[in-house]
Amino acid sequence: MGVPWQLTFYAKSDAIAIEAAETTFARVKKLDQIMSDFDPDSELNQLCKNTRPGKPVHVSEDLFRVIQFSICLYSRTNGDFDITVGGITDLWRRAWRKRRMPTAEDIRAKLIKVGSDKIRLNQANQAVELLEQEMQLDLGAIAKGYAADEAMKVLKELGITRGLVDASGDIVAGDPPPGKTAWVIGIAPLKNPKAEPTEFLNIVNASVATSGDANRYVEIDGVRYSHIVNPHTGIGLTTSSSVTVIAKDGITADALASALSLVDSCTRKKLLRQYHSAAFIATGAKKGIQTWESAGFDSYRREVP
Repeated sequence: MGVPWQLTFYAKSDAIAIEAAETTFARVKKLDQIMSDFDPDSELNQLCKNTRPGKPVHVSEDLFRVIQFSICLYSRTNGDFDITVGGITDLWRRAWRKRRMPTAEDIRAKLIKVGSDKIRLNQANQAVELLEQEMQLDLGAIAKGYAADEAMKVLKELGITRGLVDASGDIVAGDPPPGKTAWVIGIAPLKNPKAEPTEFLNIVNASVATSGDANRYVEIDGVRYSHIVNPHTGIGLTTSSSVTVIAKDGITADALASALSLVDSCTRKKLLRQYHSAAFIATGAKKGIQTWESAGFDSYRREVP
């Protein structure tokens, strides 16, 4: 999925551990082949290529579940979380390489294709229909979290419950290490993600994900544009932020970490209640870094080890 993955778990023998790691990573590789928007042969890209109005395409259970979850979150965020921004994110990838803004005309042309209300699902046939031609889906804000859930599921099916899956910041934790009460997760500072963590969390049988633009942004004509794109305007966010979400599973934590970067404060609180999650948000501002945290987040904190 374009990022390093790490498994940490406790097994009864080296042989069991090796087999578990190989089986788990094979599952992750399979999910990458399904959901990648970089691989032209991925199931996701083949769906975008082959479906059109009036022609639904049968998809795998994995892809159907992720799209279904995404549409629900799209509705609950009033369109702020939207996986149909693939055409827009492709424009911004080119902008990052060339250090040049996408043209207003190009953005308008892509925005016509944006809107998860243009996706039709058929539960009975496990089929997906895109109601606009040349729509492009981008699962970058949700696929890693889902894959991390599935990786932990594989470990548990193999009898390994004391484990942690780290998909480059999208973390799913199982039972704690032997002799410990929790996994300790560090959160890096907003302005220097490579520095030592300044916050630490205790996580057990839950997930934590952080979405931020400390490393993923482009500066054009003195303006800093985040990799997180507003689906209503087609423009990358210009305010630096870091959003950490603690949720029951990886798909929820991953998706909410991106969604909370975009929604207003009322929607933010409503989402966290709906998904029984907690969040900490740091935002760069002219007056310095502003922070906000939801009720319940403090209960996960621990003292610096």
